[in-house]
Amino acid sequence: MKYESVPMEKLEAFHTDYLFYQTRRKLPFIDRAEGIYIWDHTGKKYLDGSSGAVNCNIGHGNFRVANRLADQARRAVFAYRTQFENEPAHRYAASLAEHLPPHLQRIFFVSSGSEAVESAMKLCRQYFFNRGEKSRHQFISRTPSYHGSTLGALSLTSYSPLEIPFRPMIHSRPKIPSPYCYRCPYHHRSTCNLECAWALEKTIQEEGPDSIAGFVVEPIGGASTGALVPPKDYFSIIQHICRKYGVFLILDEVMTGFGRTGSLFACEHWNVEADIVVMSKGMTSGYYPLGGIAARTEYVEEMLENGGFSHGHTLAGNPMGCAVGLEVLDVIVENRLPENAAIMGQTLKNGLERLKKKYEIIGQVRGKGLLQAIELVSDRKTREPFPPAWNAHFILTDEAYDEGLIVYPRRPIKGLRGDHIMVAPPLIVTRKEIKELLELLDRALARTEARLKKMENTVL
Repeated sequence: MKYESVPMEKLEAFHTDYLFYQTRRKLPFIDRAEGIYIWDHTGKKYLDGSSGAVNCNIGHGNFRVANRLADQARRAVFAYRTQFENEPAHRYAASLAEHLPPHLQRIFFVSSGSEAVESAMKLCRQYFFNRGEKSRHQFISRTPSYHGSTLGALSLTSYSPLEIPFRPMIHSRPKIPSPYCYRCPYHHRSTCNLECAWALEKTIQEEGPDSIAGFVVEPIGGASTGALVPPKDYFSIIQHICRKYGVFLILDEVMTGFGRTGSLFACEHWNVEADIVVMSKGMTSGYYPLGGIAARTEYVEEMLENGGFSHGHTLAGNPMGCAVGLEVLDVIVENRLPENAAIMGQTLKNGLERLKKKYEIIGQVRGKGLLQAIELVSDRKTREPFPPAWNAHFILTDEAYDEGLIVYPRRPIKGLRGDHIMVAPPLIVTRKEIKELLELLDRALARTEARLKKMENTVL
């Protein structure tokens, strides 16, 4: 099929003052996308090295999913859950349950990751409320972390630029340190007794065990910490503590789920038995908005017996999103994309390690599967980050963008300092495409290092 680009002068007319997002930055219009590539309205080609916002797991332009979406649109686009059941929602819930642990067999669908986190919090709270444990209202999370942009989810988040303006509106929640071994909060370099995990028990005791409802945590850190993989025994300690105090273990798999880390869900790497798993992003691979939670059957049944779940959204369980989710799950499983993520992830990581040897500004390579990141430093020995005002992560991202490579930038030190980029291409990526990605990143790193050295010399 031949694609005709819209004349640039017509598209430029759409750059008006009506639409806004985070900044005034103007970007090219997307023209089309296929596989791991995107073309803008000028015809420039980009390699999607971040899967959008780490969500386009099956890649772009999958006609199988597009056809499923169109088929469902011809039948029914919307059905309100209090008026009709819909077949895609039931089929998708059943299919998901087949791939989840046997204790997580009850599914609740929403439209985004933030909504899913909110749903998990409310289900947890209502369960304890119904049981007469009304003092259990508090949730613990980690710092740094990111769990969503709505006020409830934002209260769990610890990423200063996103939360500072809204702190007066947010319920204060206790946080424990993330297992950020490269910058250990306890300053351990050679020995580690996983204080960052045992901090959960200390915080539960300080807050009062009868006040804690749940602990919300990403199995592998996402954007806020840059693909932060916990130490081997971290989750065995976390799970032990949650069971000891009767606290819900809520795993936020919004970014890590659906094959991204080399297994269908990241919790499988450590055999973590969660009480609730939160899902979105790769759930529909960007083809339609959808999120959801999977919860313990006995908890849901007890809640339904006591008046039902006091929560919902207009588009919860809508047939379009569920039809797409079902098709995407089939694509992931049938094409063995988690297995490909594991294999290609190791190839990518090896390549990033080679770039680390070449460029002194790379302090660490970390990640699992096709969720990888590189952290930039001004001094590799001391691990000193670049001055925040230099925005090294944005410099590298812009240089990569000019090369035709899309990466995902963030700051790992509470969102205020440090620099990292995430490299997370779609799970369909091949060895040849990873080689191309690394070549583009190599050129971007060369120019980034030169710019940063020039800035350093100017300061000196």
